[in-house]
Amino acid sequence: MDVIVSGSIAYDRIMDFSGNFADHILPEKIHVLNISFTVNKMRERFGGTAGNIAYALALLGEKPILLATVGCDCGRYFEWLEKNNISSETIKVIEDDFTACAYITTDLADNQITGFNPAAMKCRYQFDFNKINLDNCMAIVAPGNIQDMLDYSHIYKQKGVDYIFDPGQSLPLWEGKNLLSCIEGSKILISNDYELELIINKTGFNREQLLNKTKTIICTLGAMGSIIYINDCDITISPCKPDRVLDPTGAGDAYRAGLIKGIVHGESLKRSAMMGSVCASFAIENYGTQEYHFTMEQFNERLARYEEINMVC
Repeated sequence: MDVIVSGSIAYDRIMDFSGNFADHILPEKIHVLNISFTVNKMRERFGGTAGNIAYALALLGEKPILLATVGCDCGRYFEWLEKNNISSETIKVIEDDFTACAYITTDLADNQITGFNPAAMKCRYQFDFNKINLDNCMAIVAPGNIQDMLDYSHIYKQKGVDYIFDPGQSLPLWEGKNLLSCIEGSKILISNDYELELIINKTGFNREQLLNKTKTIICTLGAMGSIIYINDCDITISPCKPDRVLDPTGAGDAYRAGLIKGIVHGESLKRSAMMGSVCASFAIENYGTQEYHFTMEQFNERLARYEEINMVC
């Protein structure tokens, strides 16, 4: 089964400030703030929701169809995708703009100041789905261009494609009516607990009412695991313990990839979510969203240990 992944592709440019932001901000002058921080170094990492999910799926042996827009500076990202056996054929290049980029500065107290330039992500892709066979595939609509997210959700419904709707970081930009139209007819609505509250507030539908629009709601809870909500019961998924905890950034996207891997191979929803937890556990063992690596043998070994602890057969 093919997996279509739509969302964002972005560079994460991460900088360290060897002090505390608070020591350099005068509260009485906050209304005329004009300040500069000299950073020690800058590291560039590959990121974006679609890029992160596709990366994890590739580690899991899948060949995702990646729908996203990038800019004229996409060369390094395309090289990275090729190195990791991910096709860039269905990525659209916007020649007169740059690839989306997050500029993240962290101080000694782990406070962060982030500037995000959506750049090429502002452009609609408007992918022609006649170019691919939709008879045996599923999709995830991850945060990216809002109009594309809306269009893809509607197209998948029209063509009978099972899809996961994942509004995530894009939620502040949504109106309730459009948000609800994407949720309606989806196979799964996935979010963290804070985002689920935003969805409820924006749509005016409580969780039970949302379950009349989508088949399943999965709520991720970070270090506390996740919960699967379906009409007749709730299923609690415990977290998979990593060997070490360095950086939770990107764990949510890794979880989604593991979940998808299970679903497309006919696993139960509970086991698929557990596969998501295992994939996420690898992600948080490294800094950056695409810095971790595992073989299928390592993944299956950790999954087996995790299932034994949770007595899942």
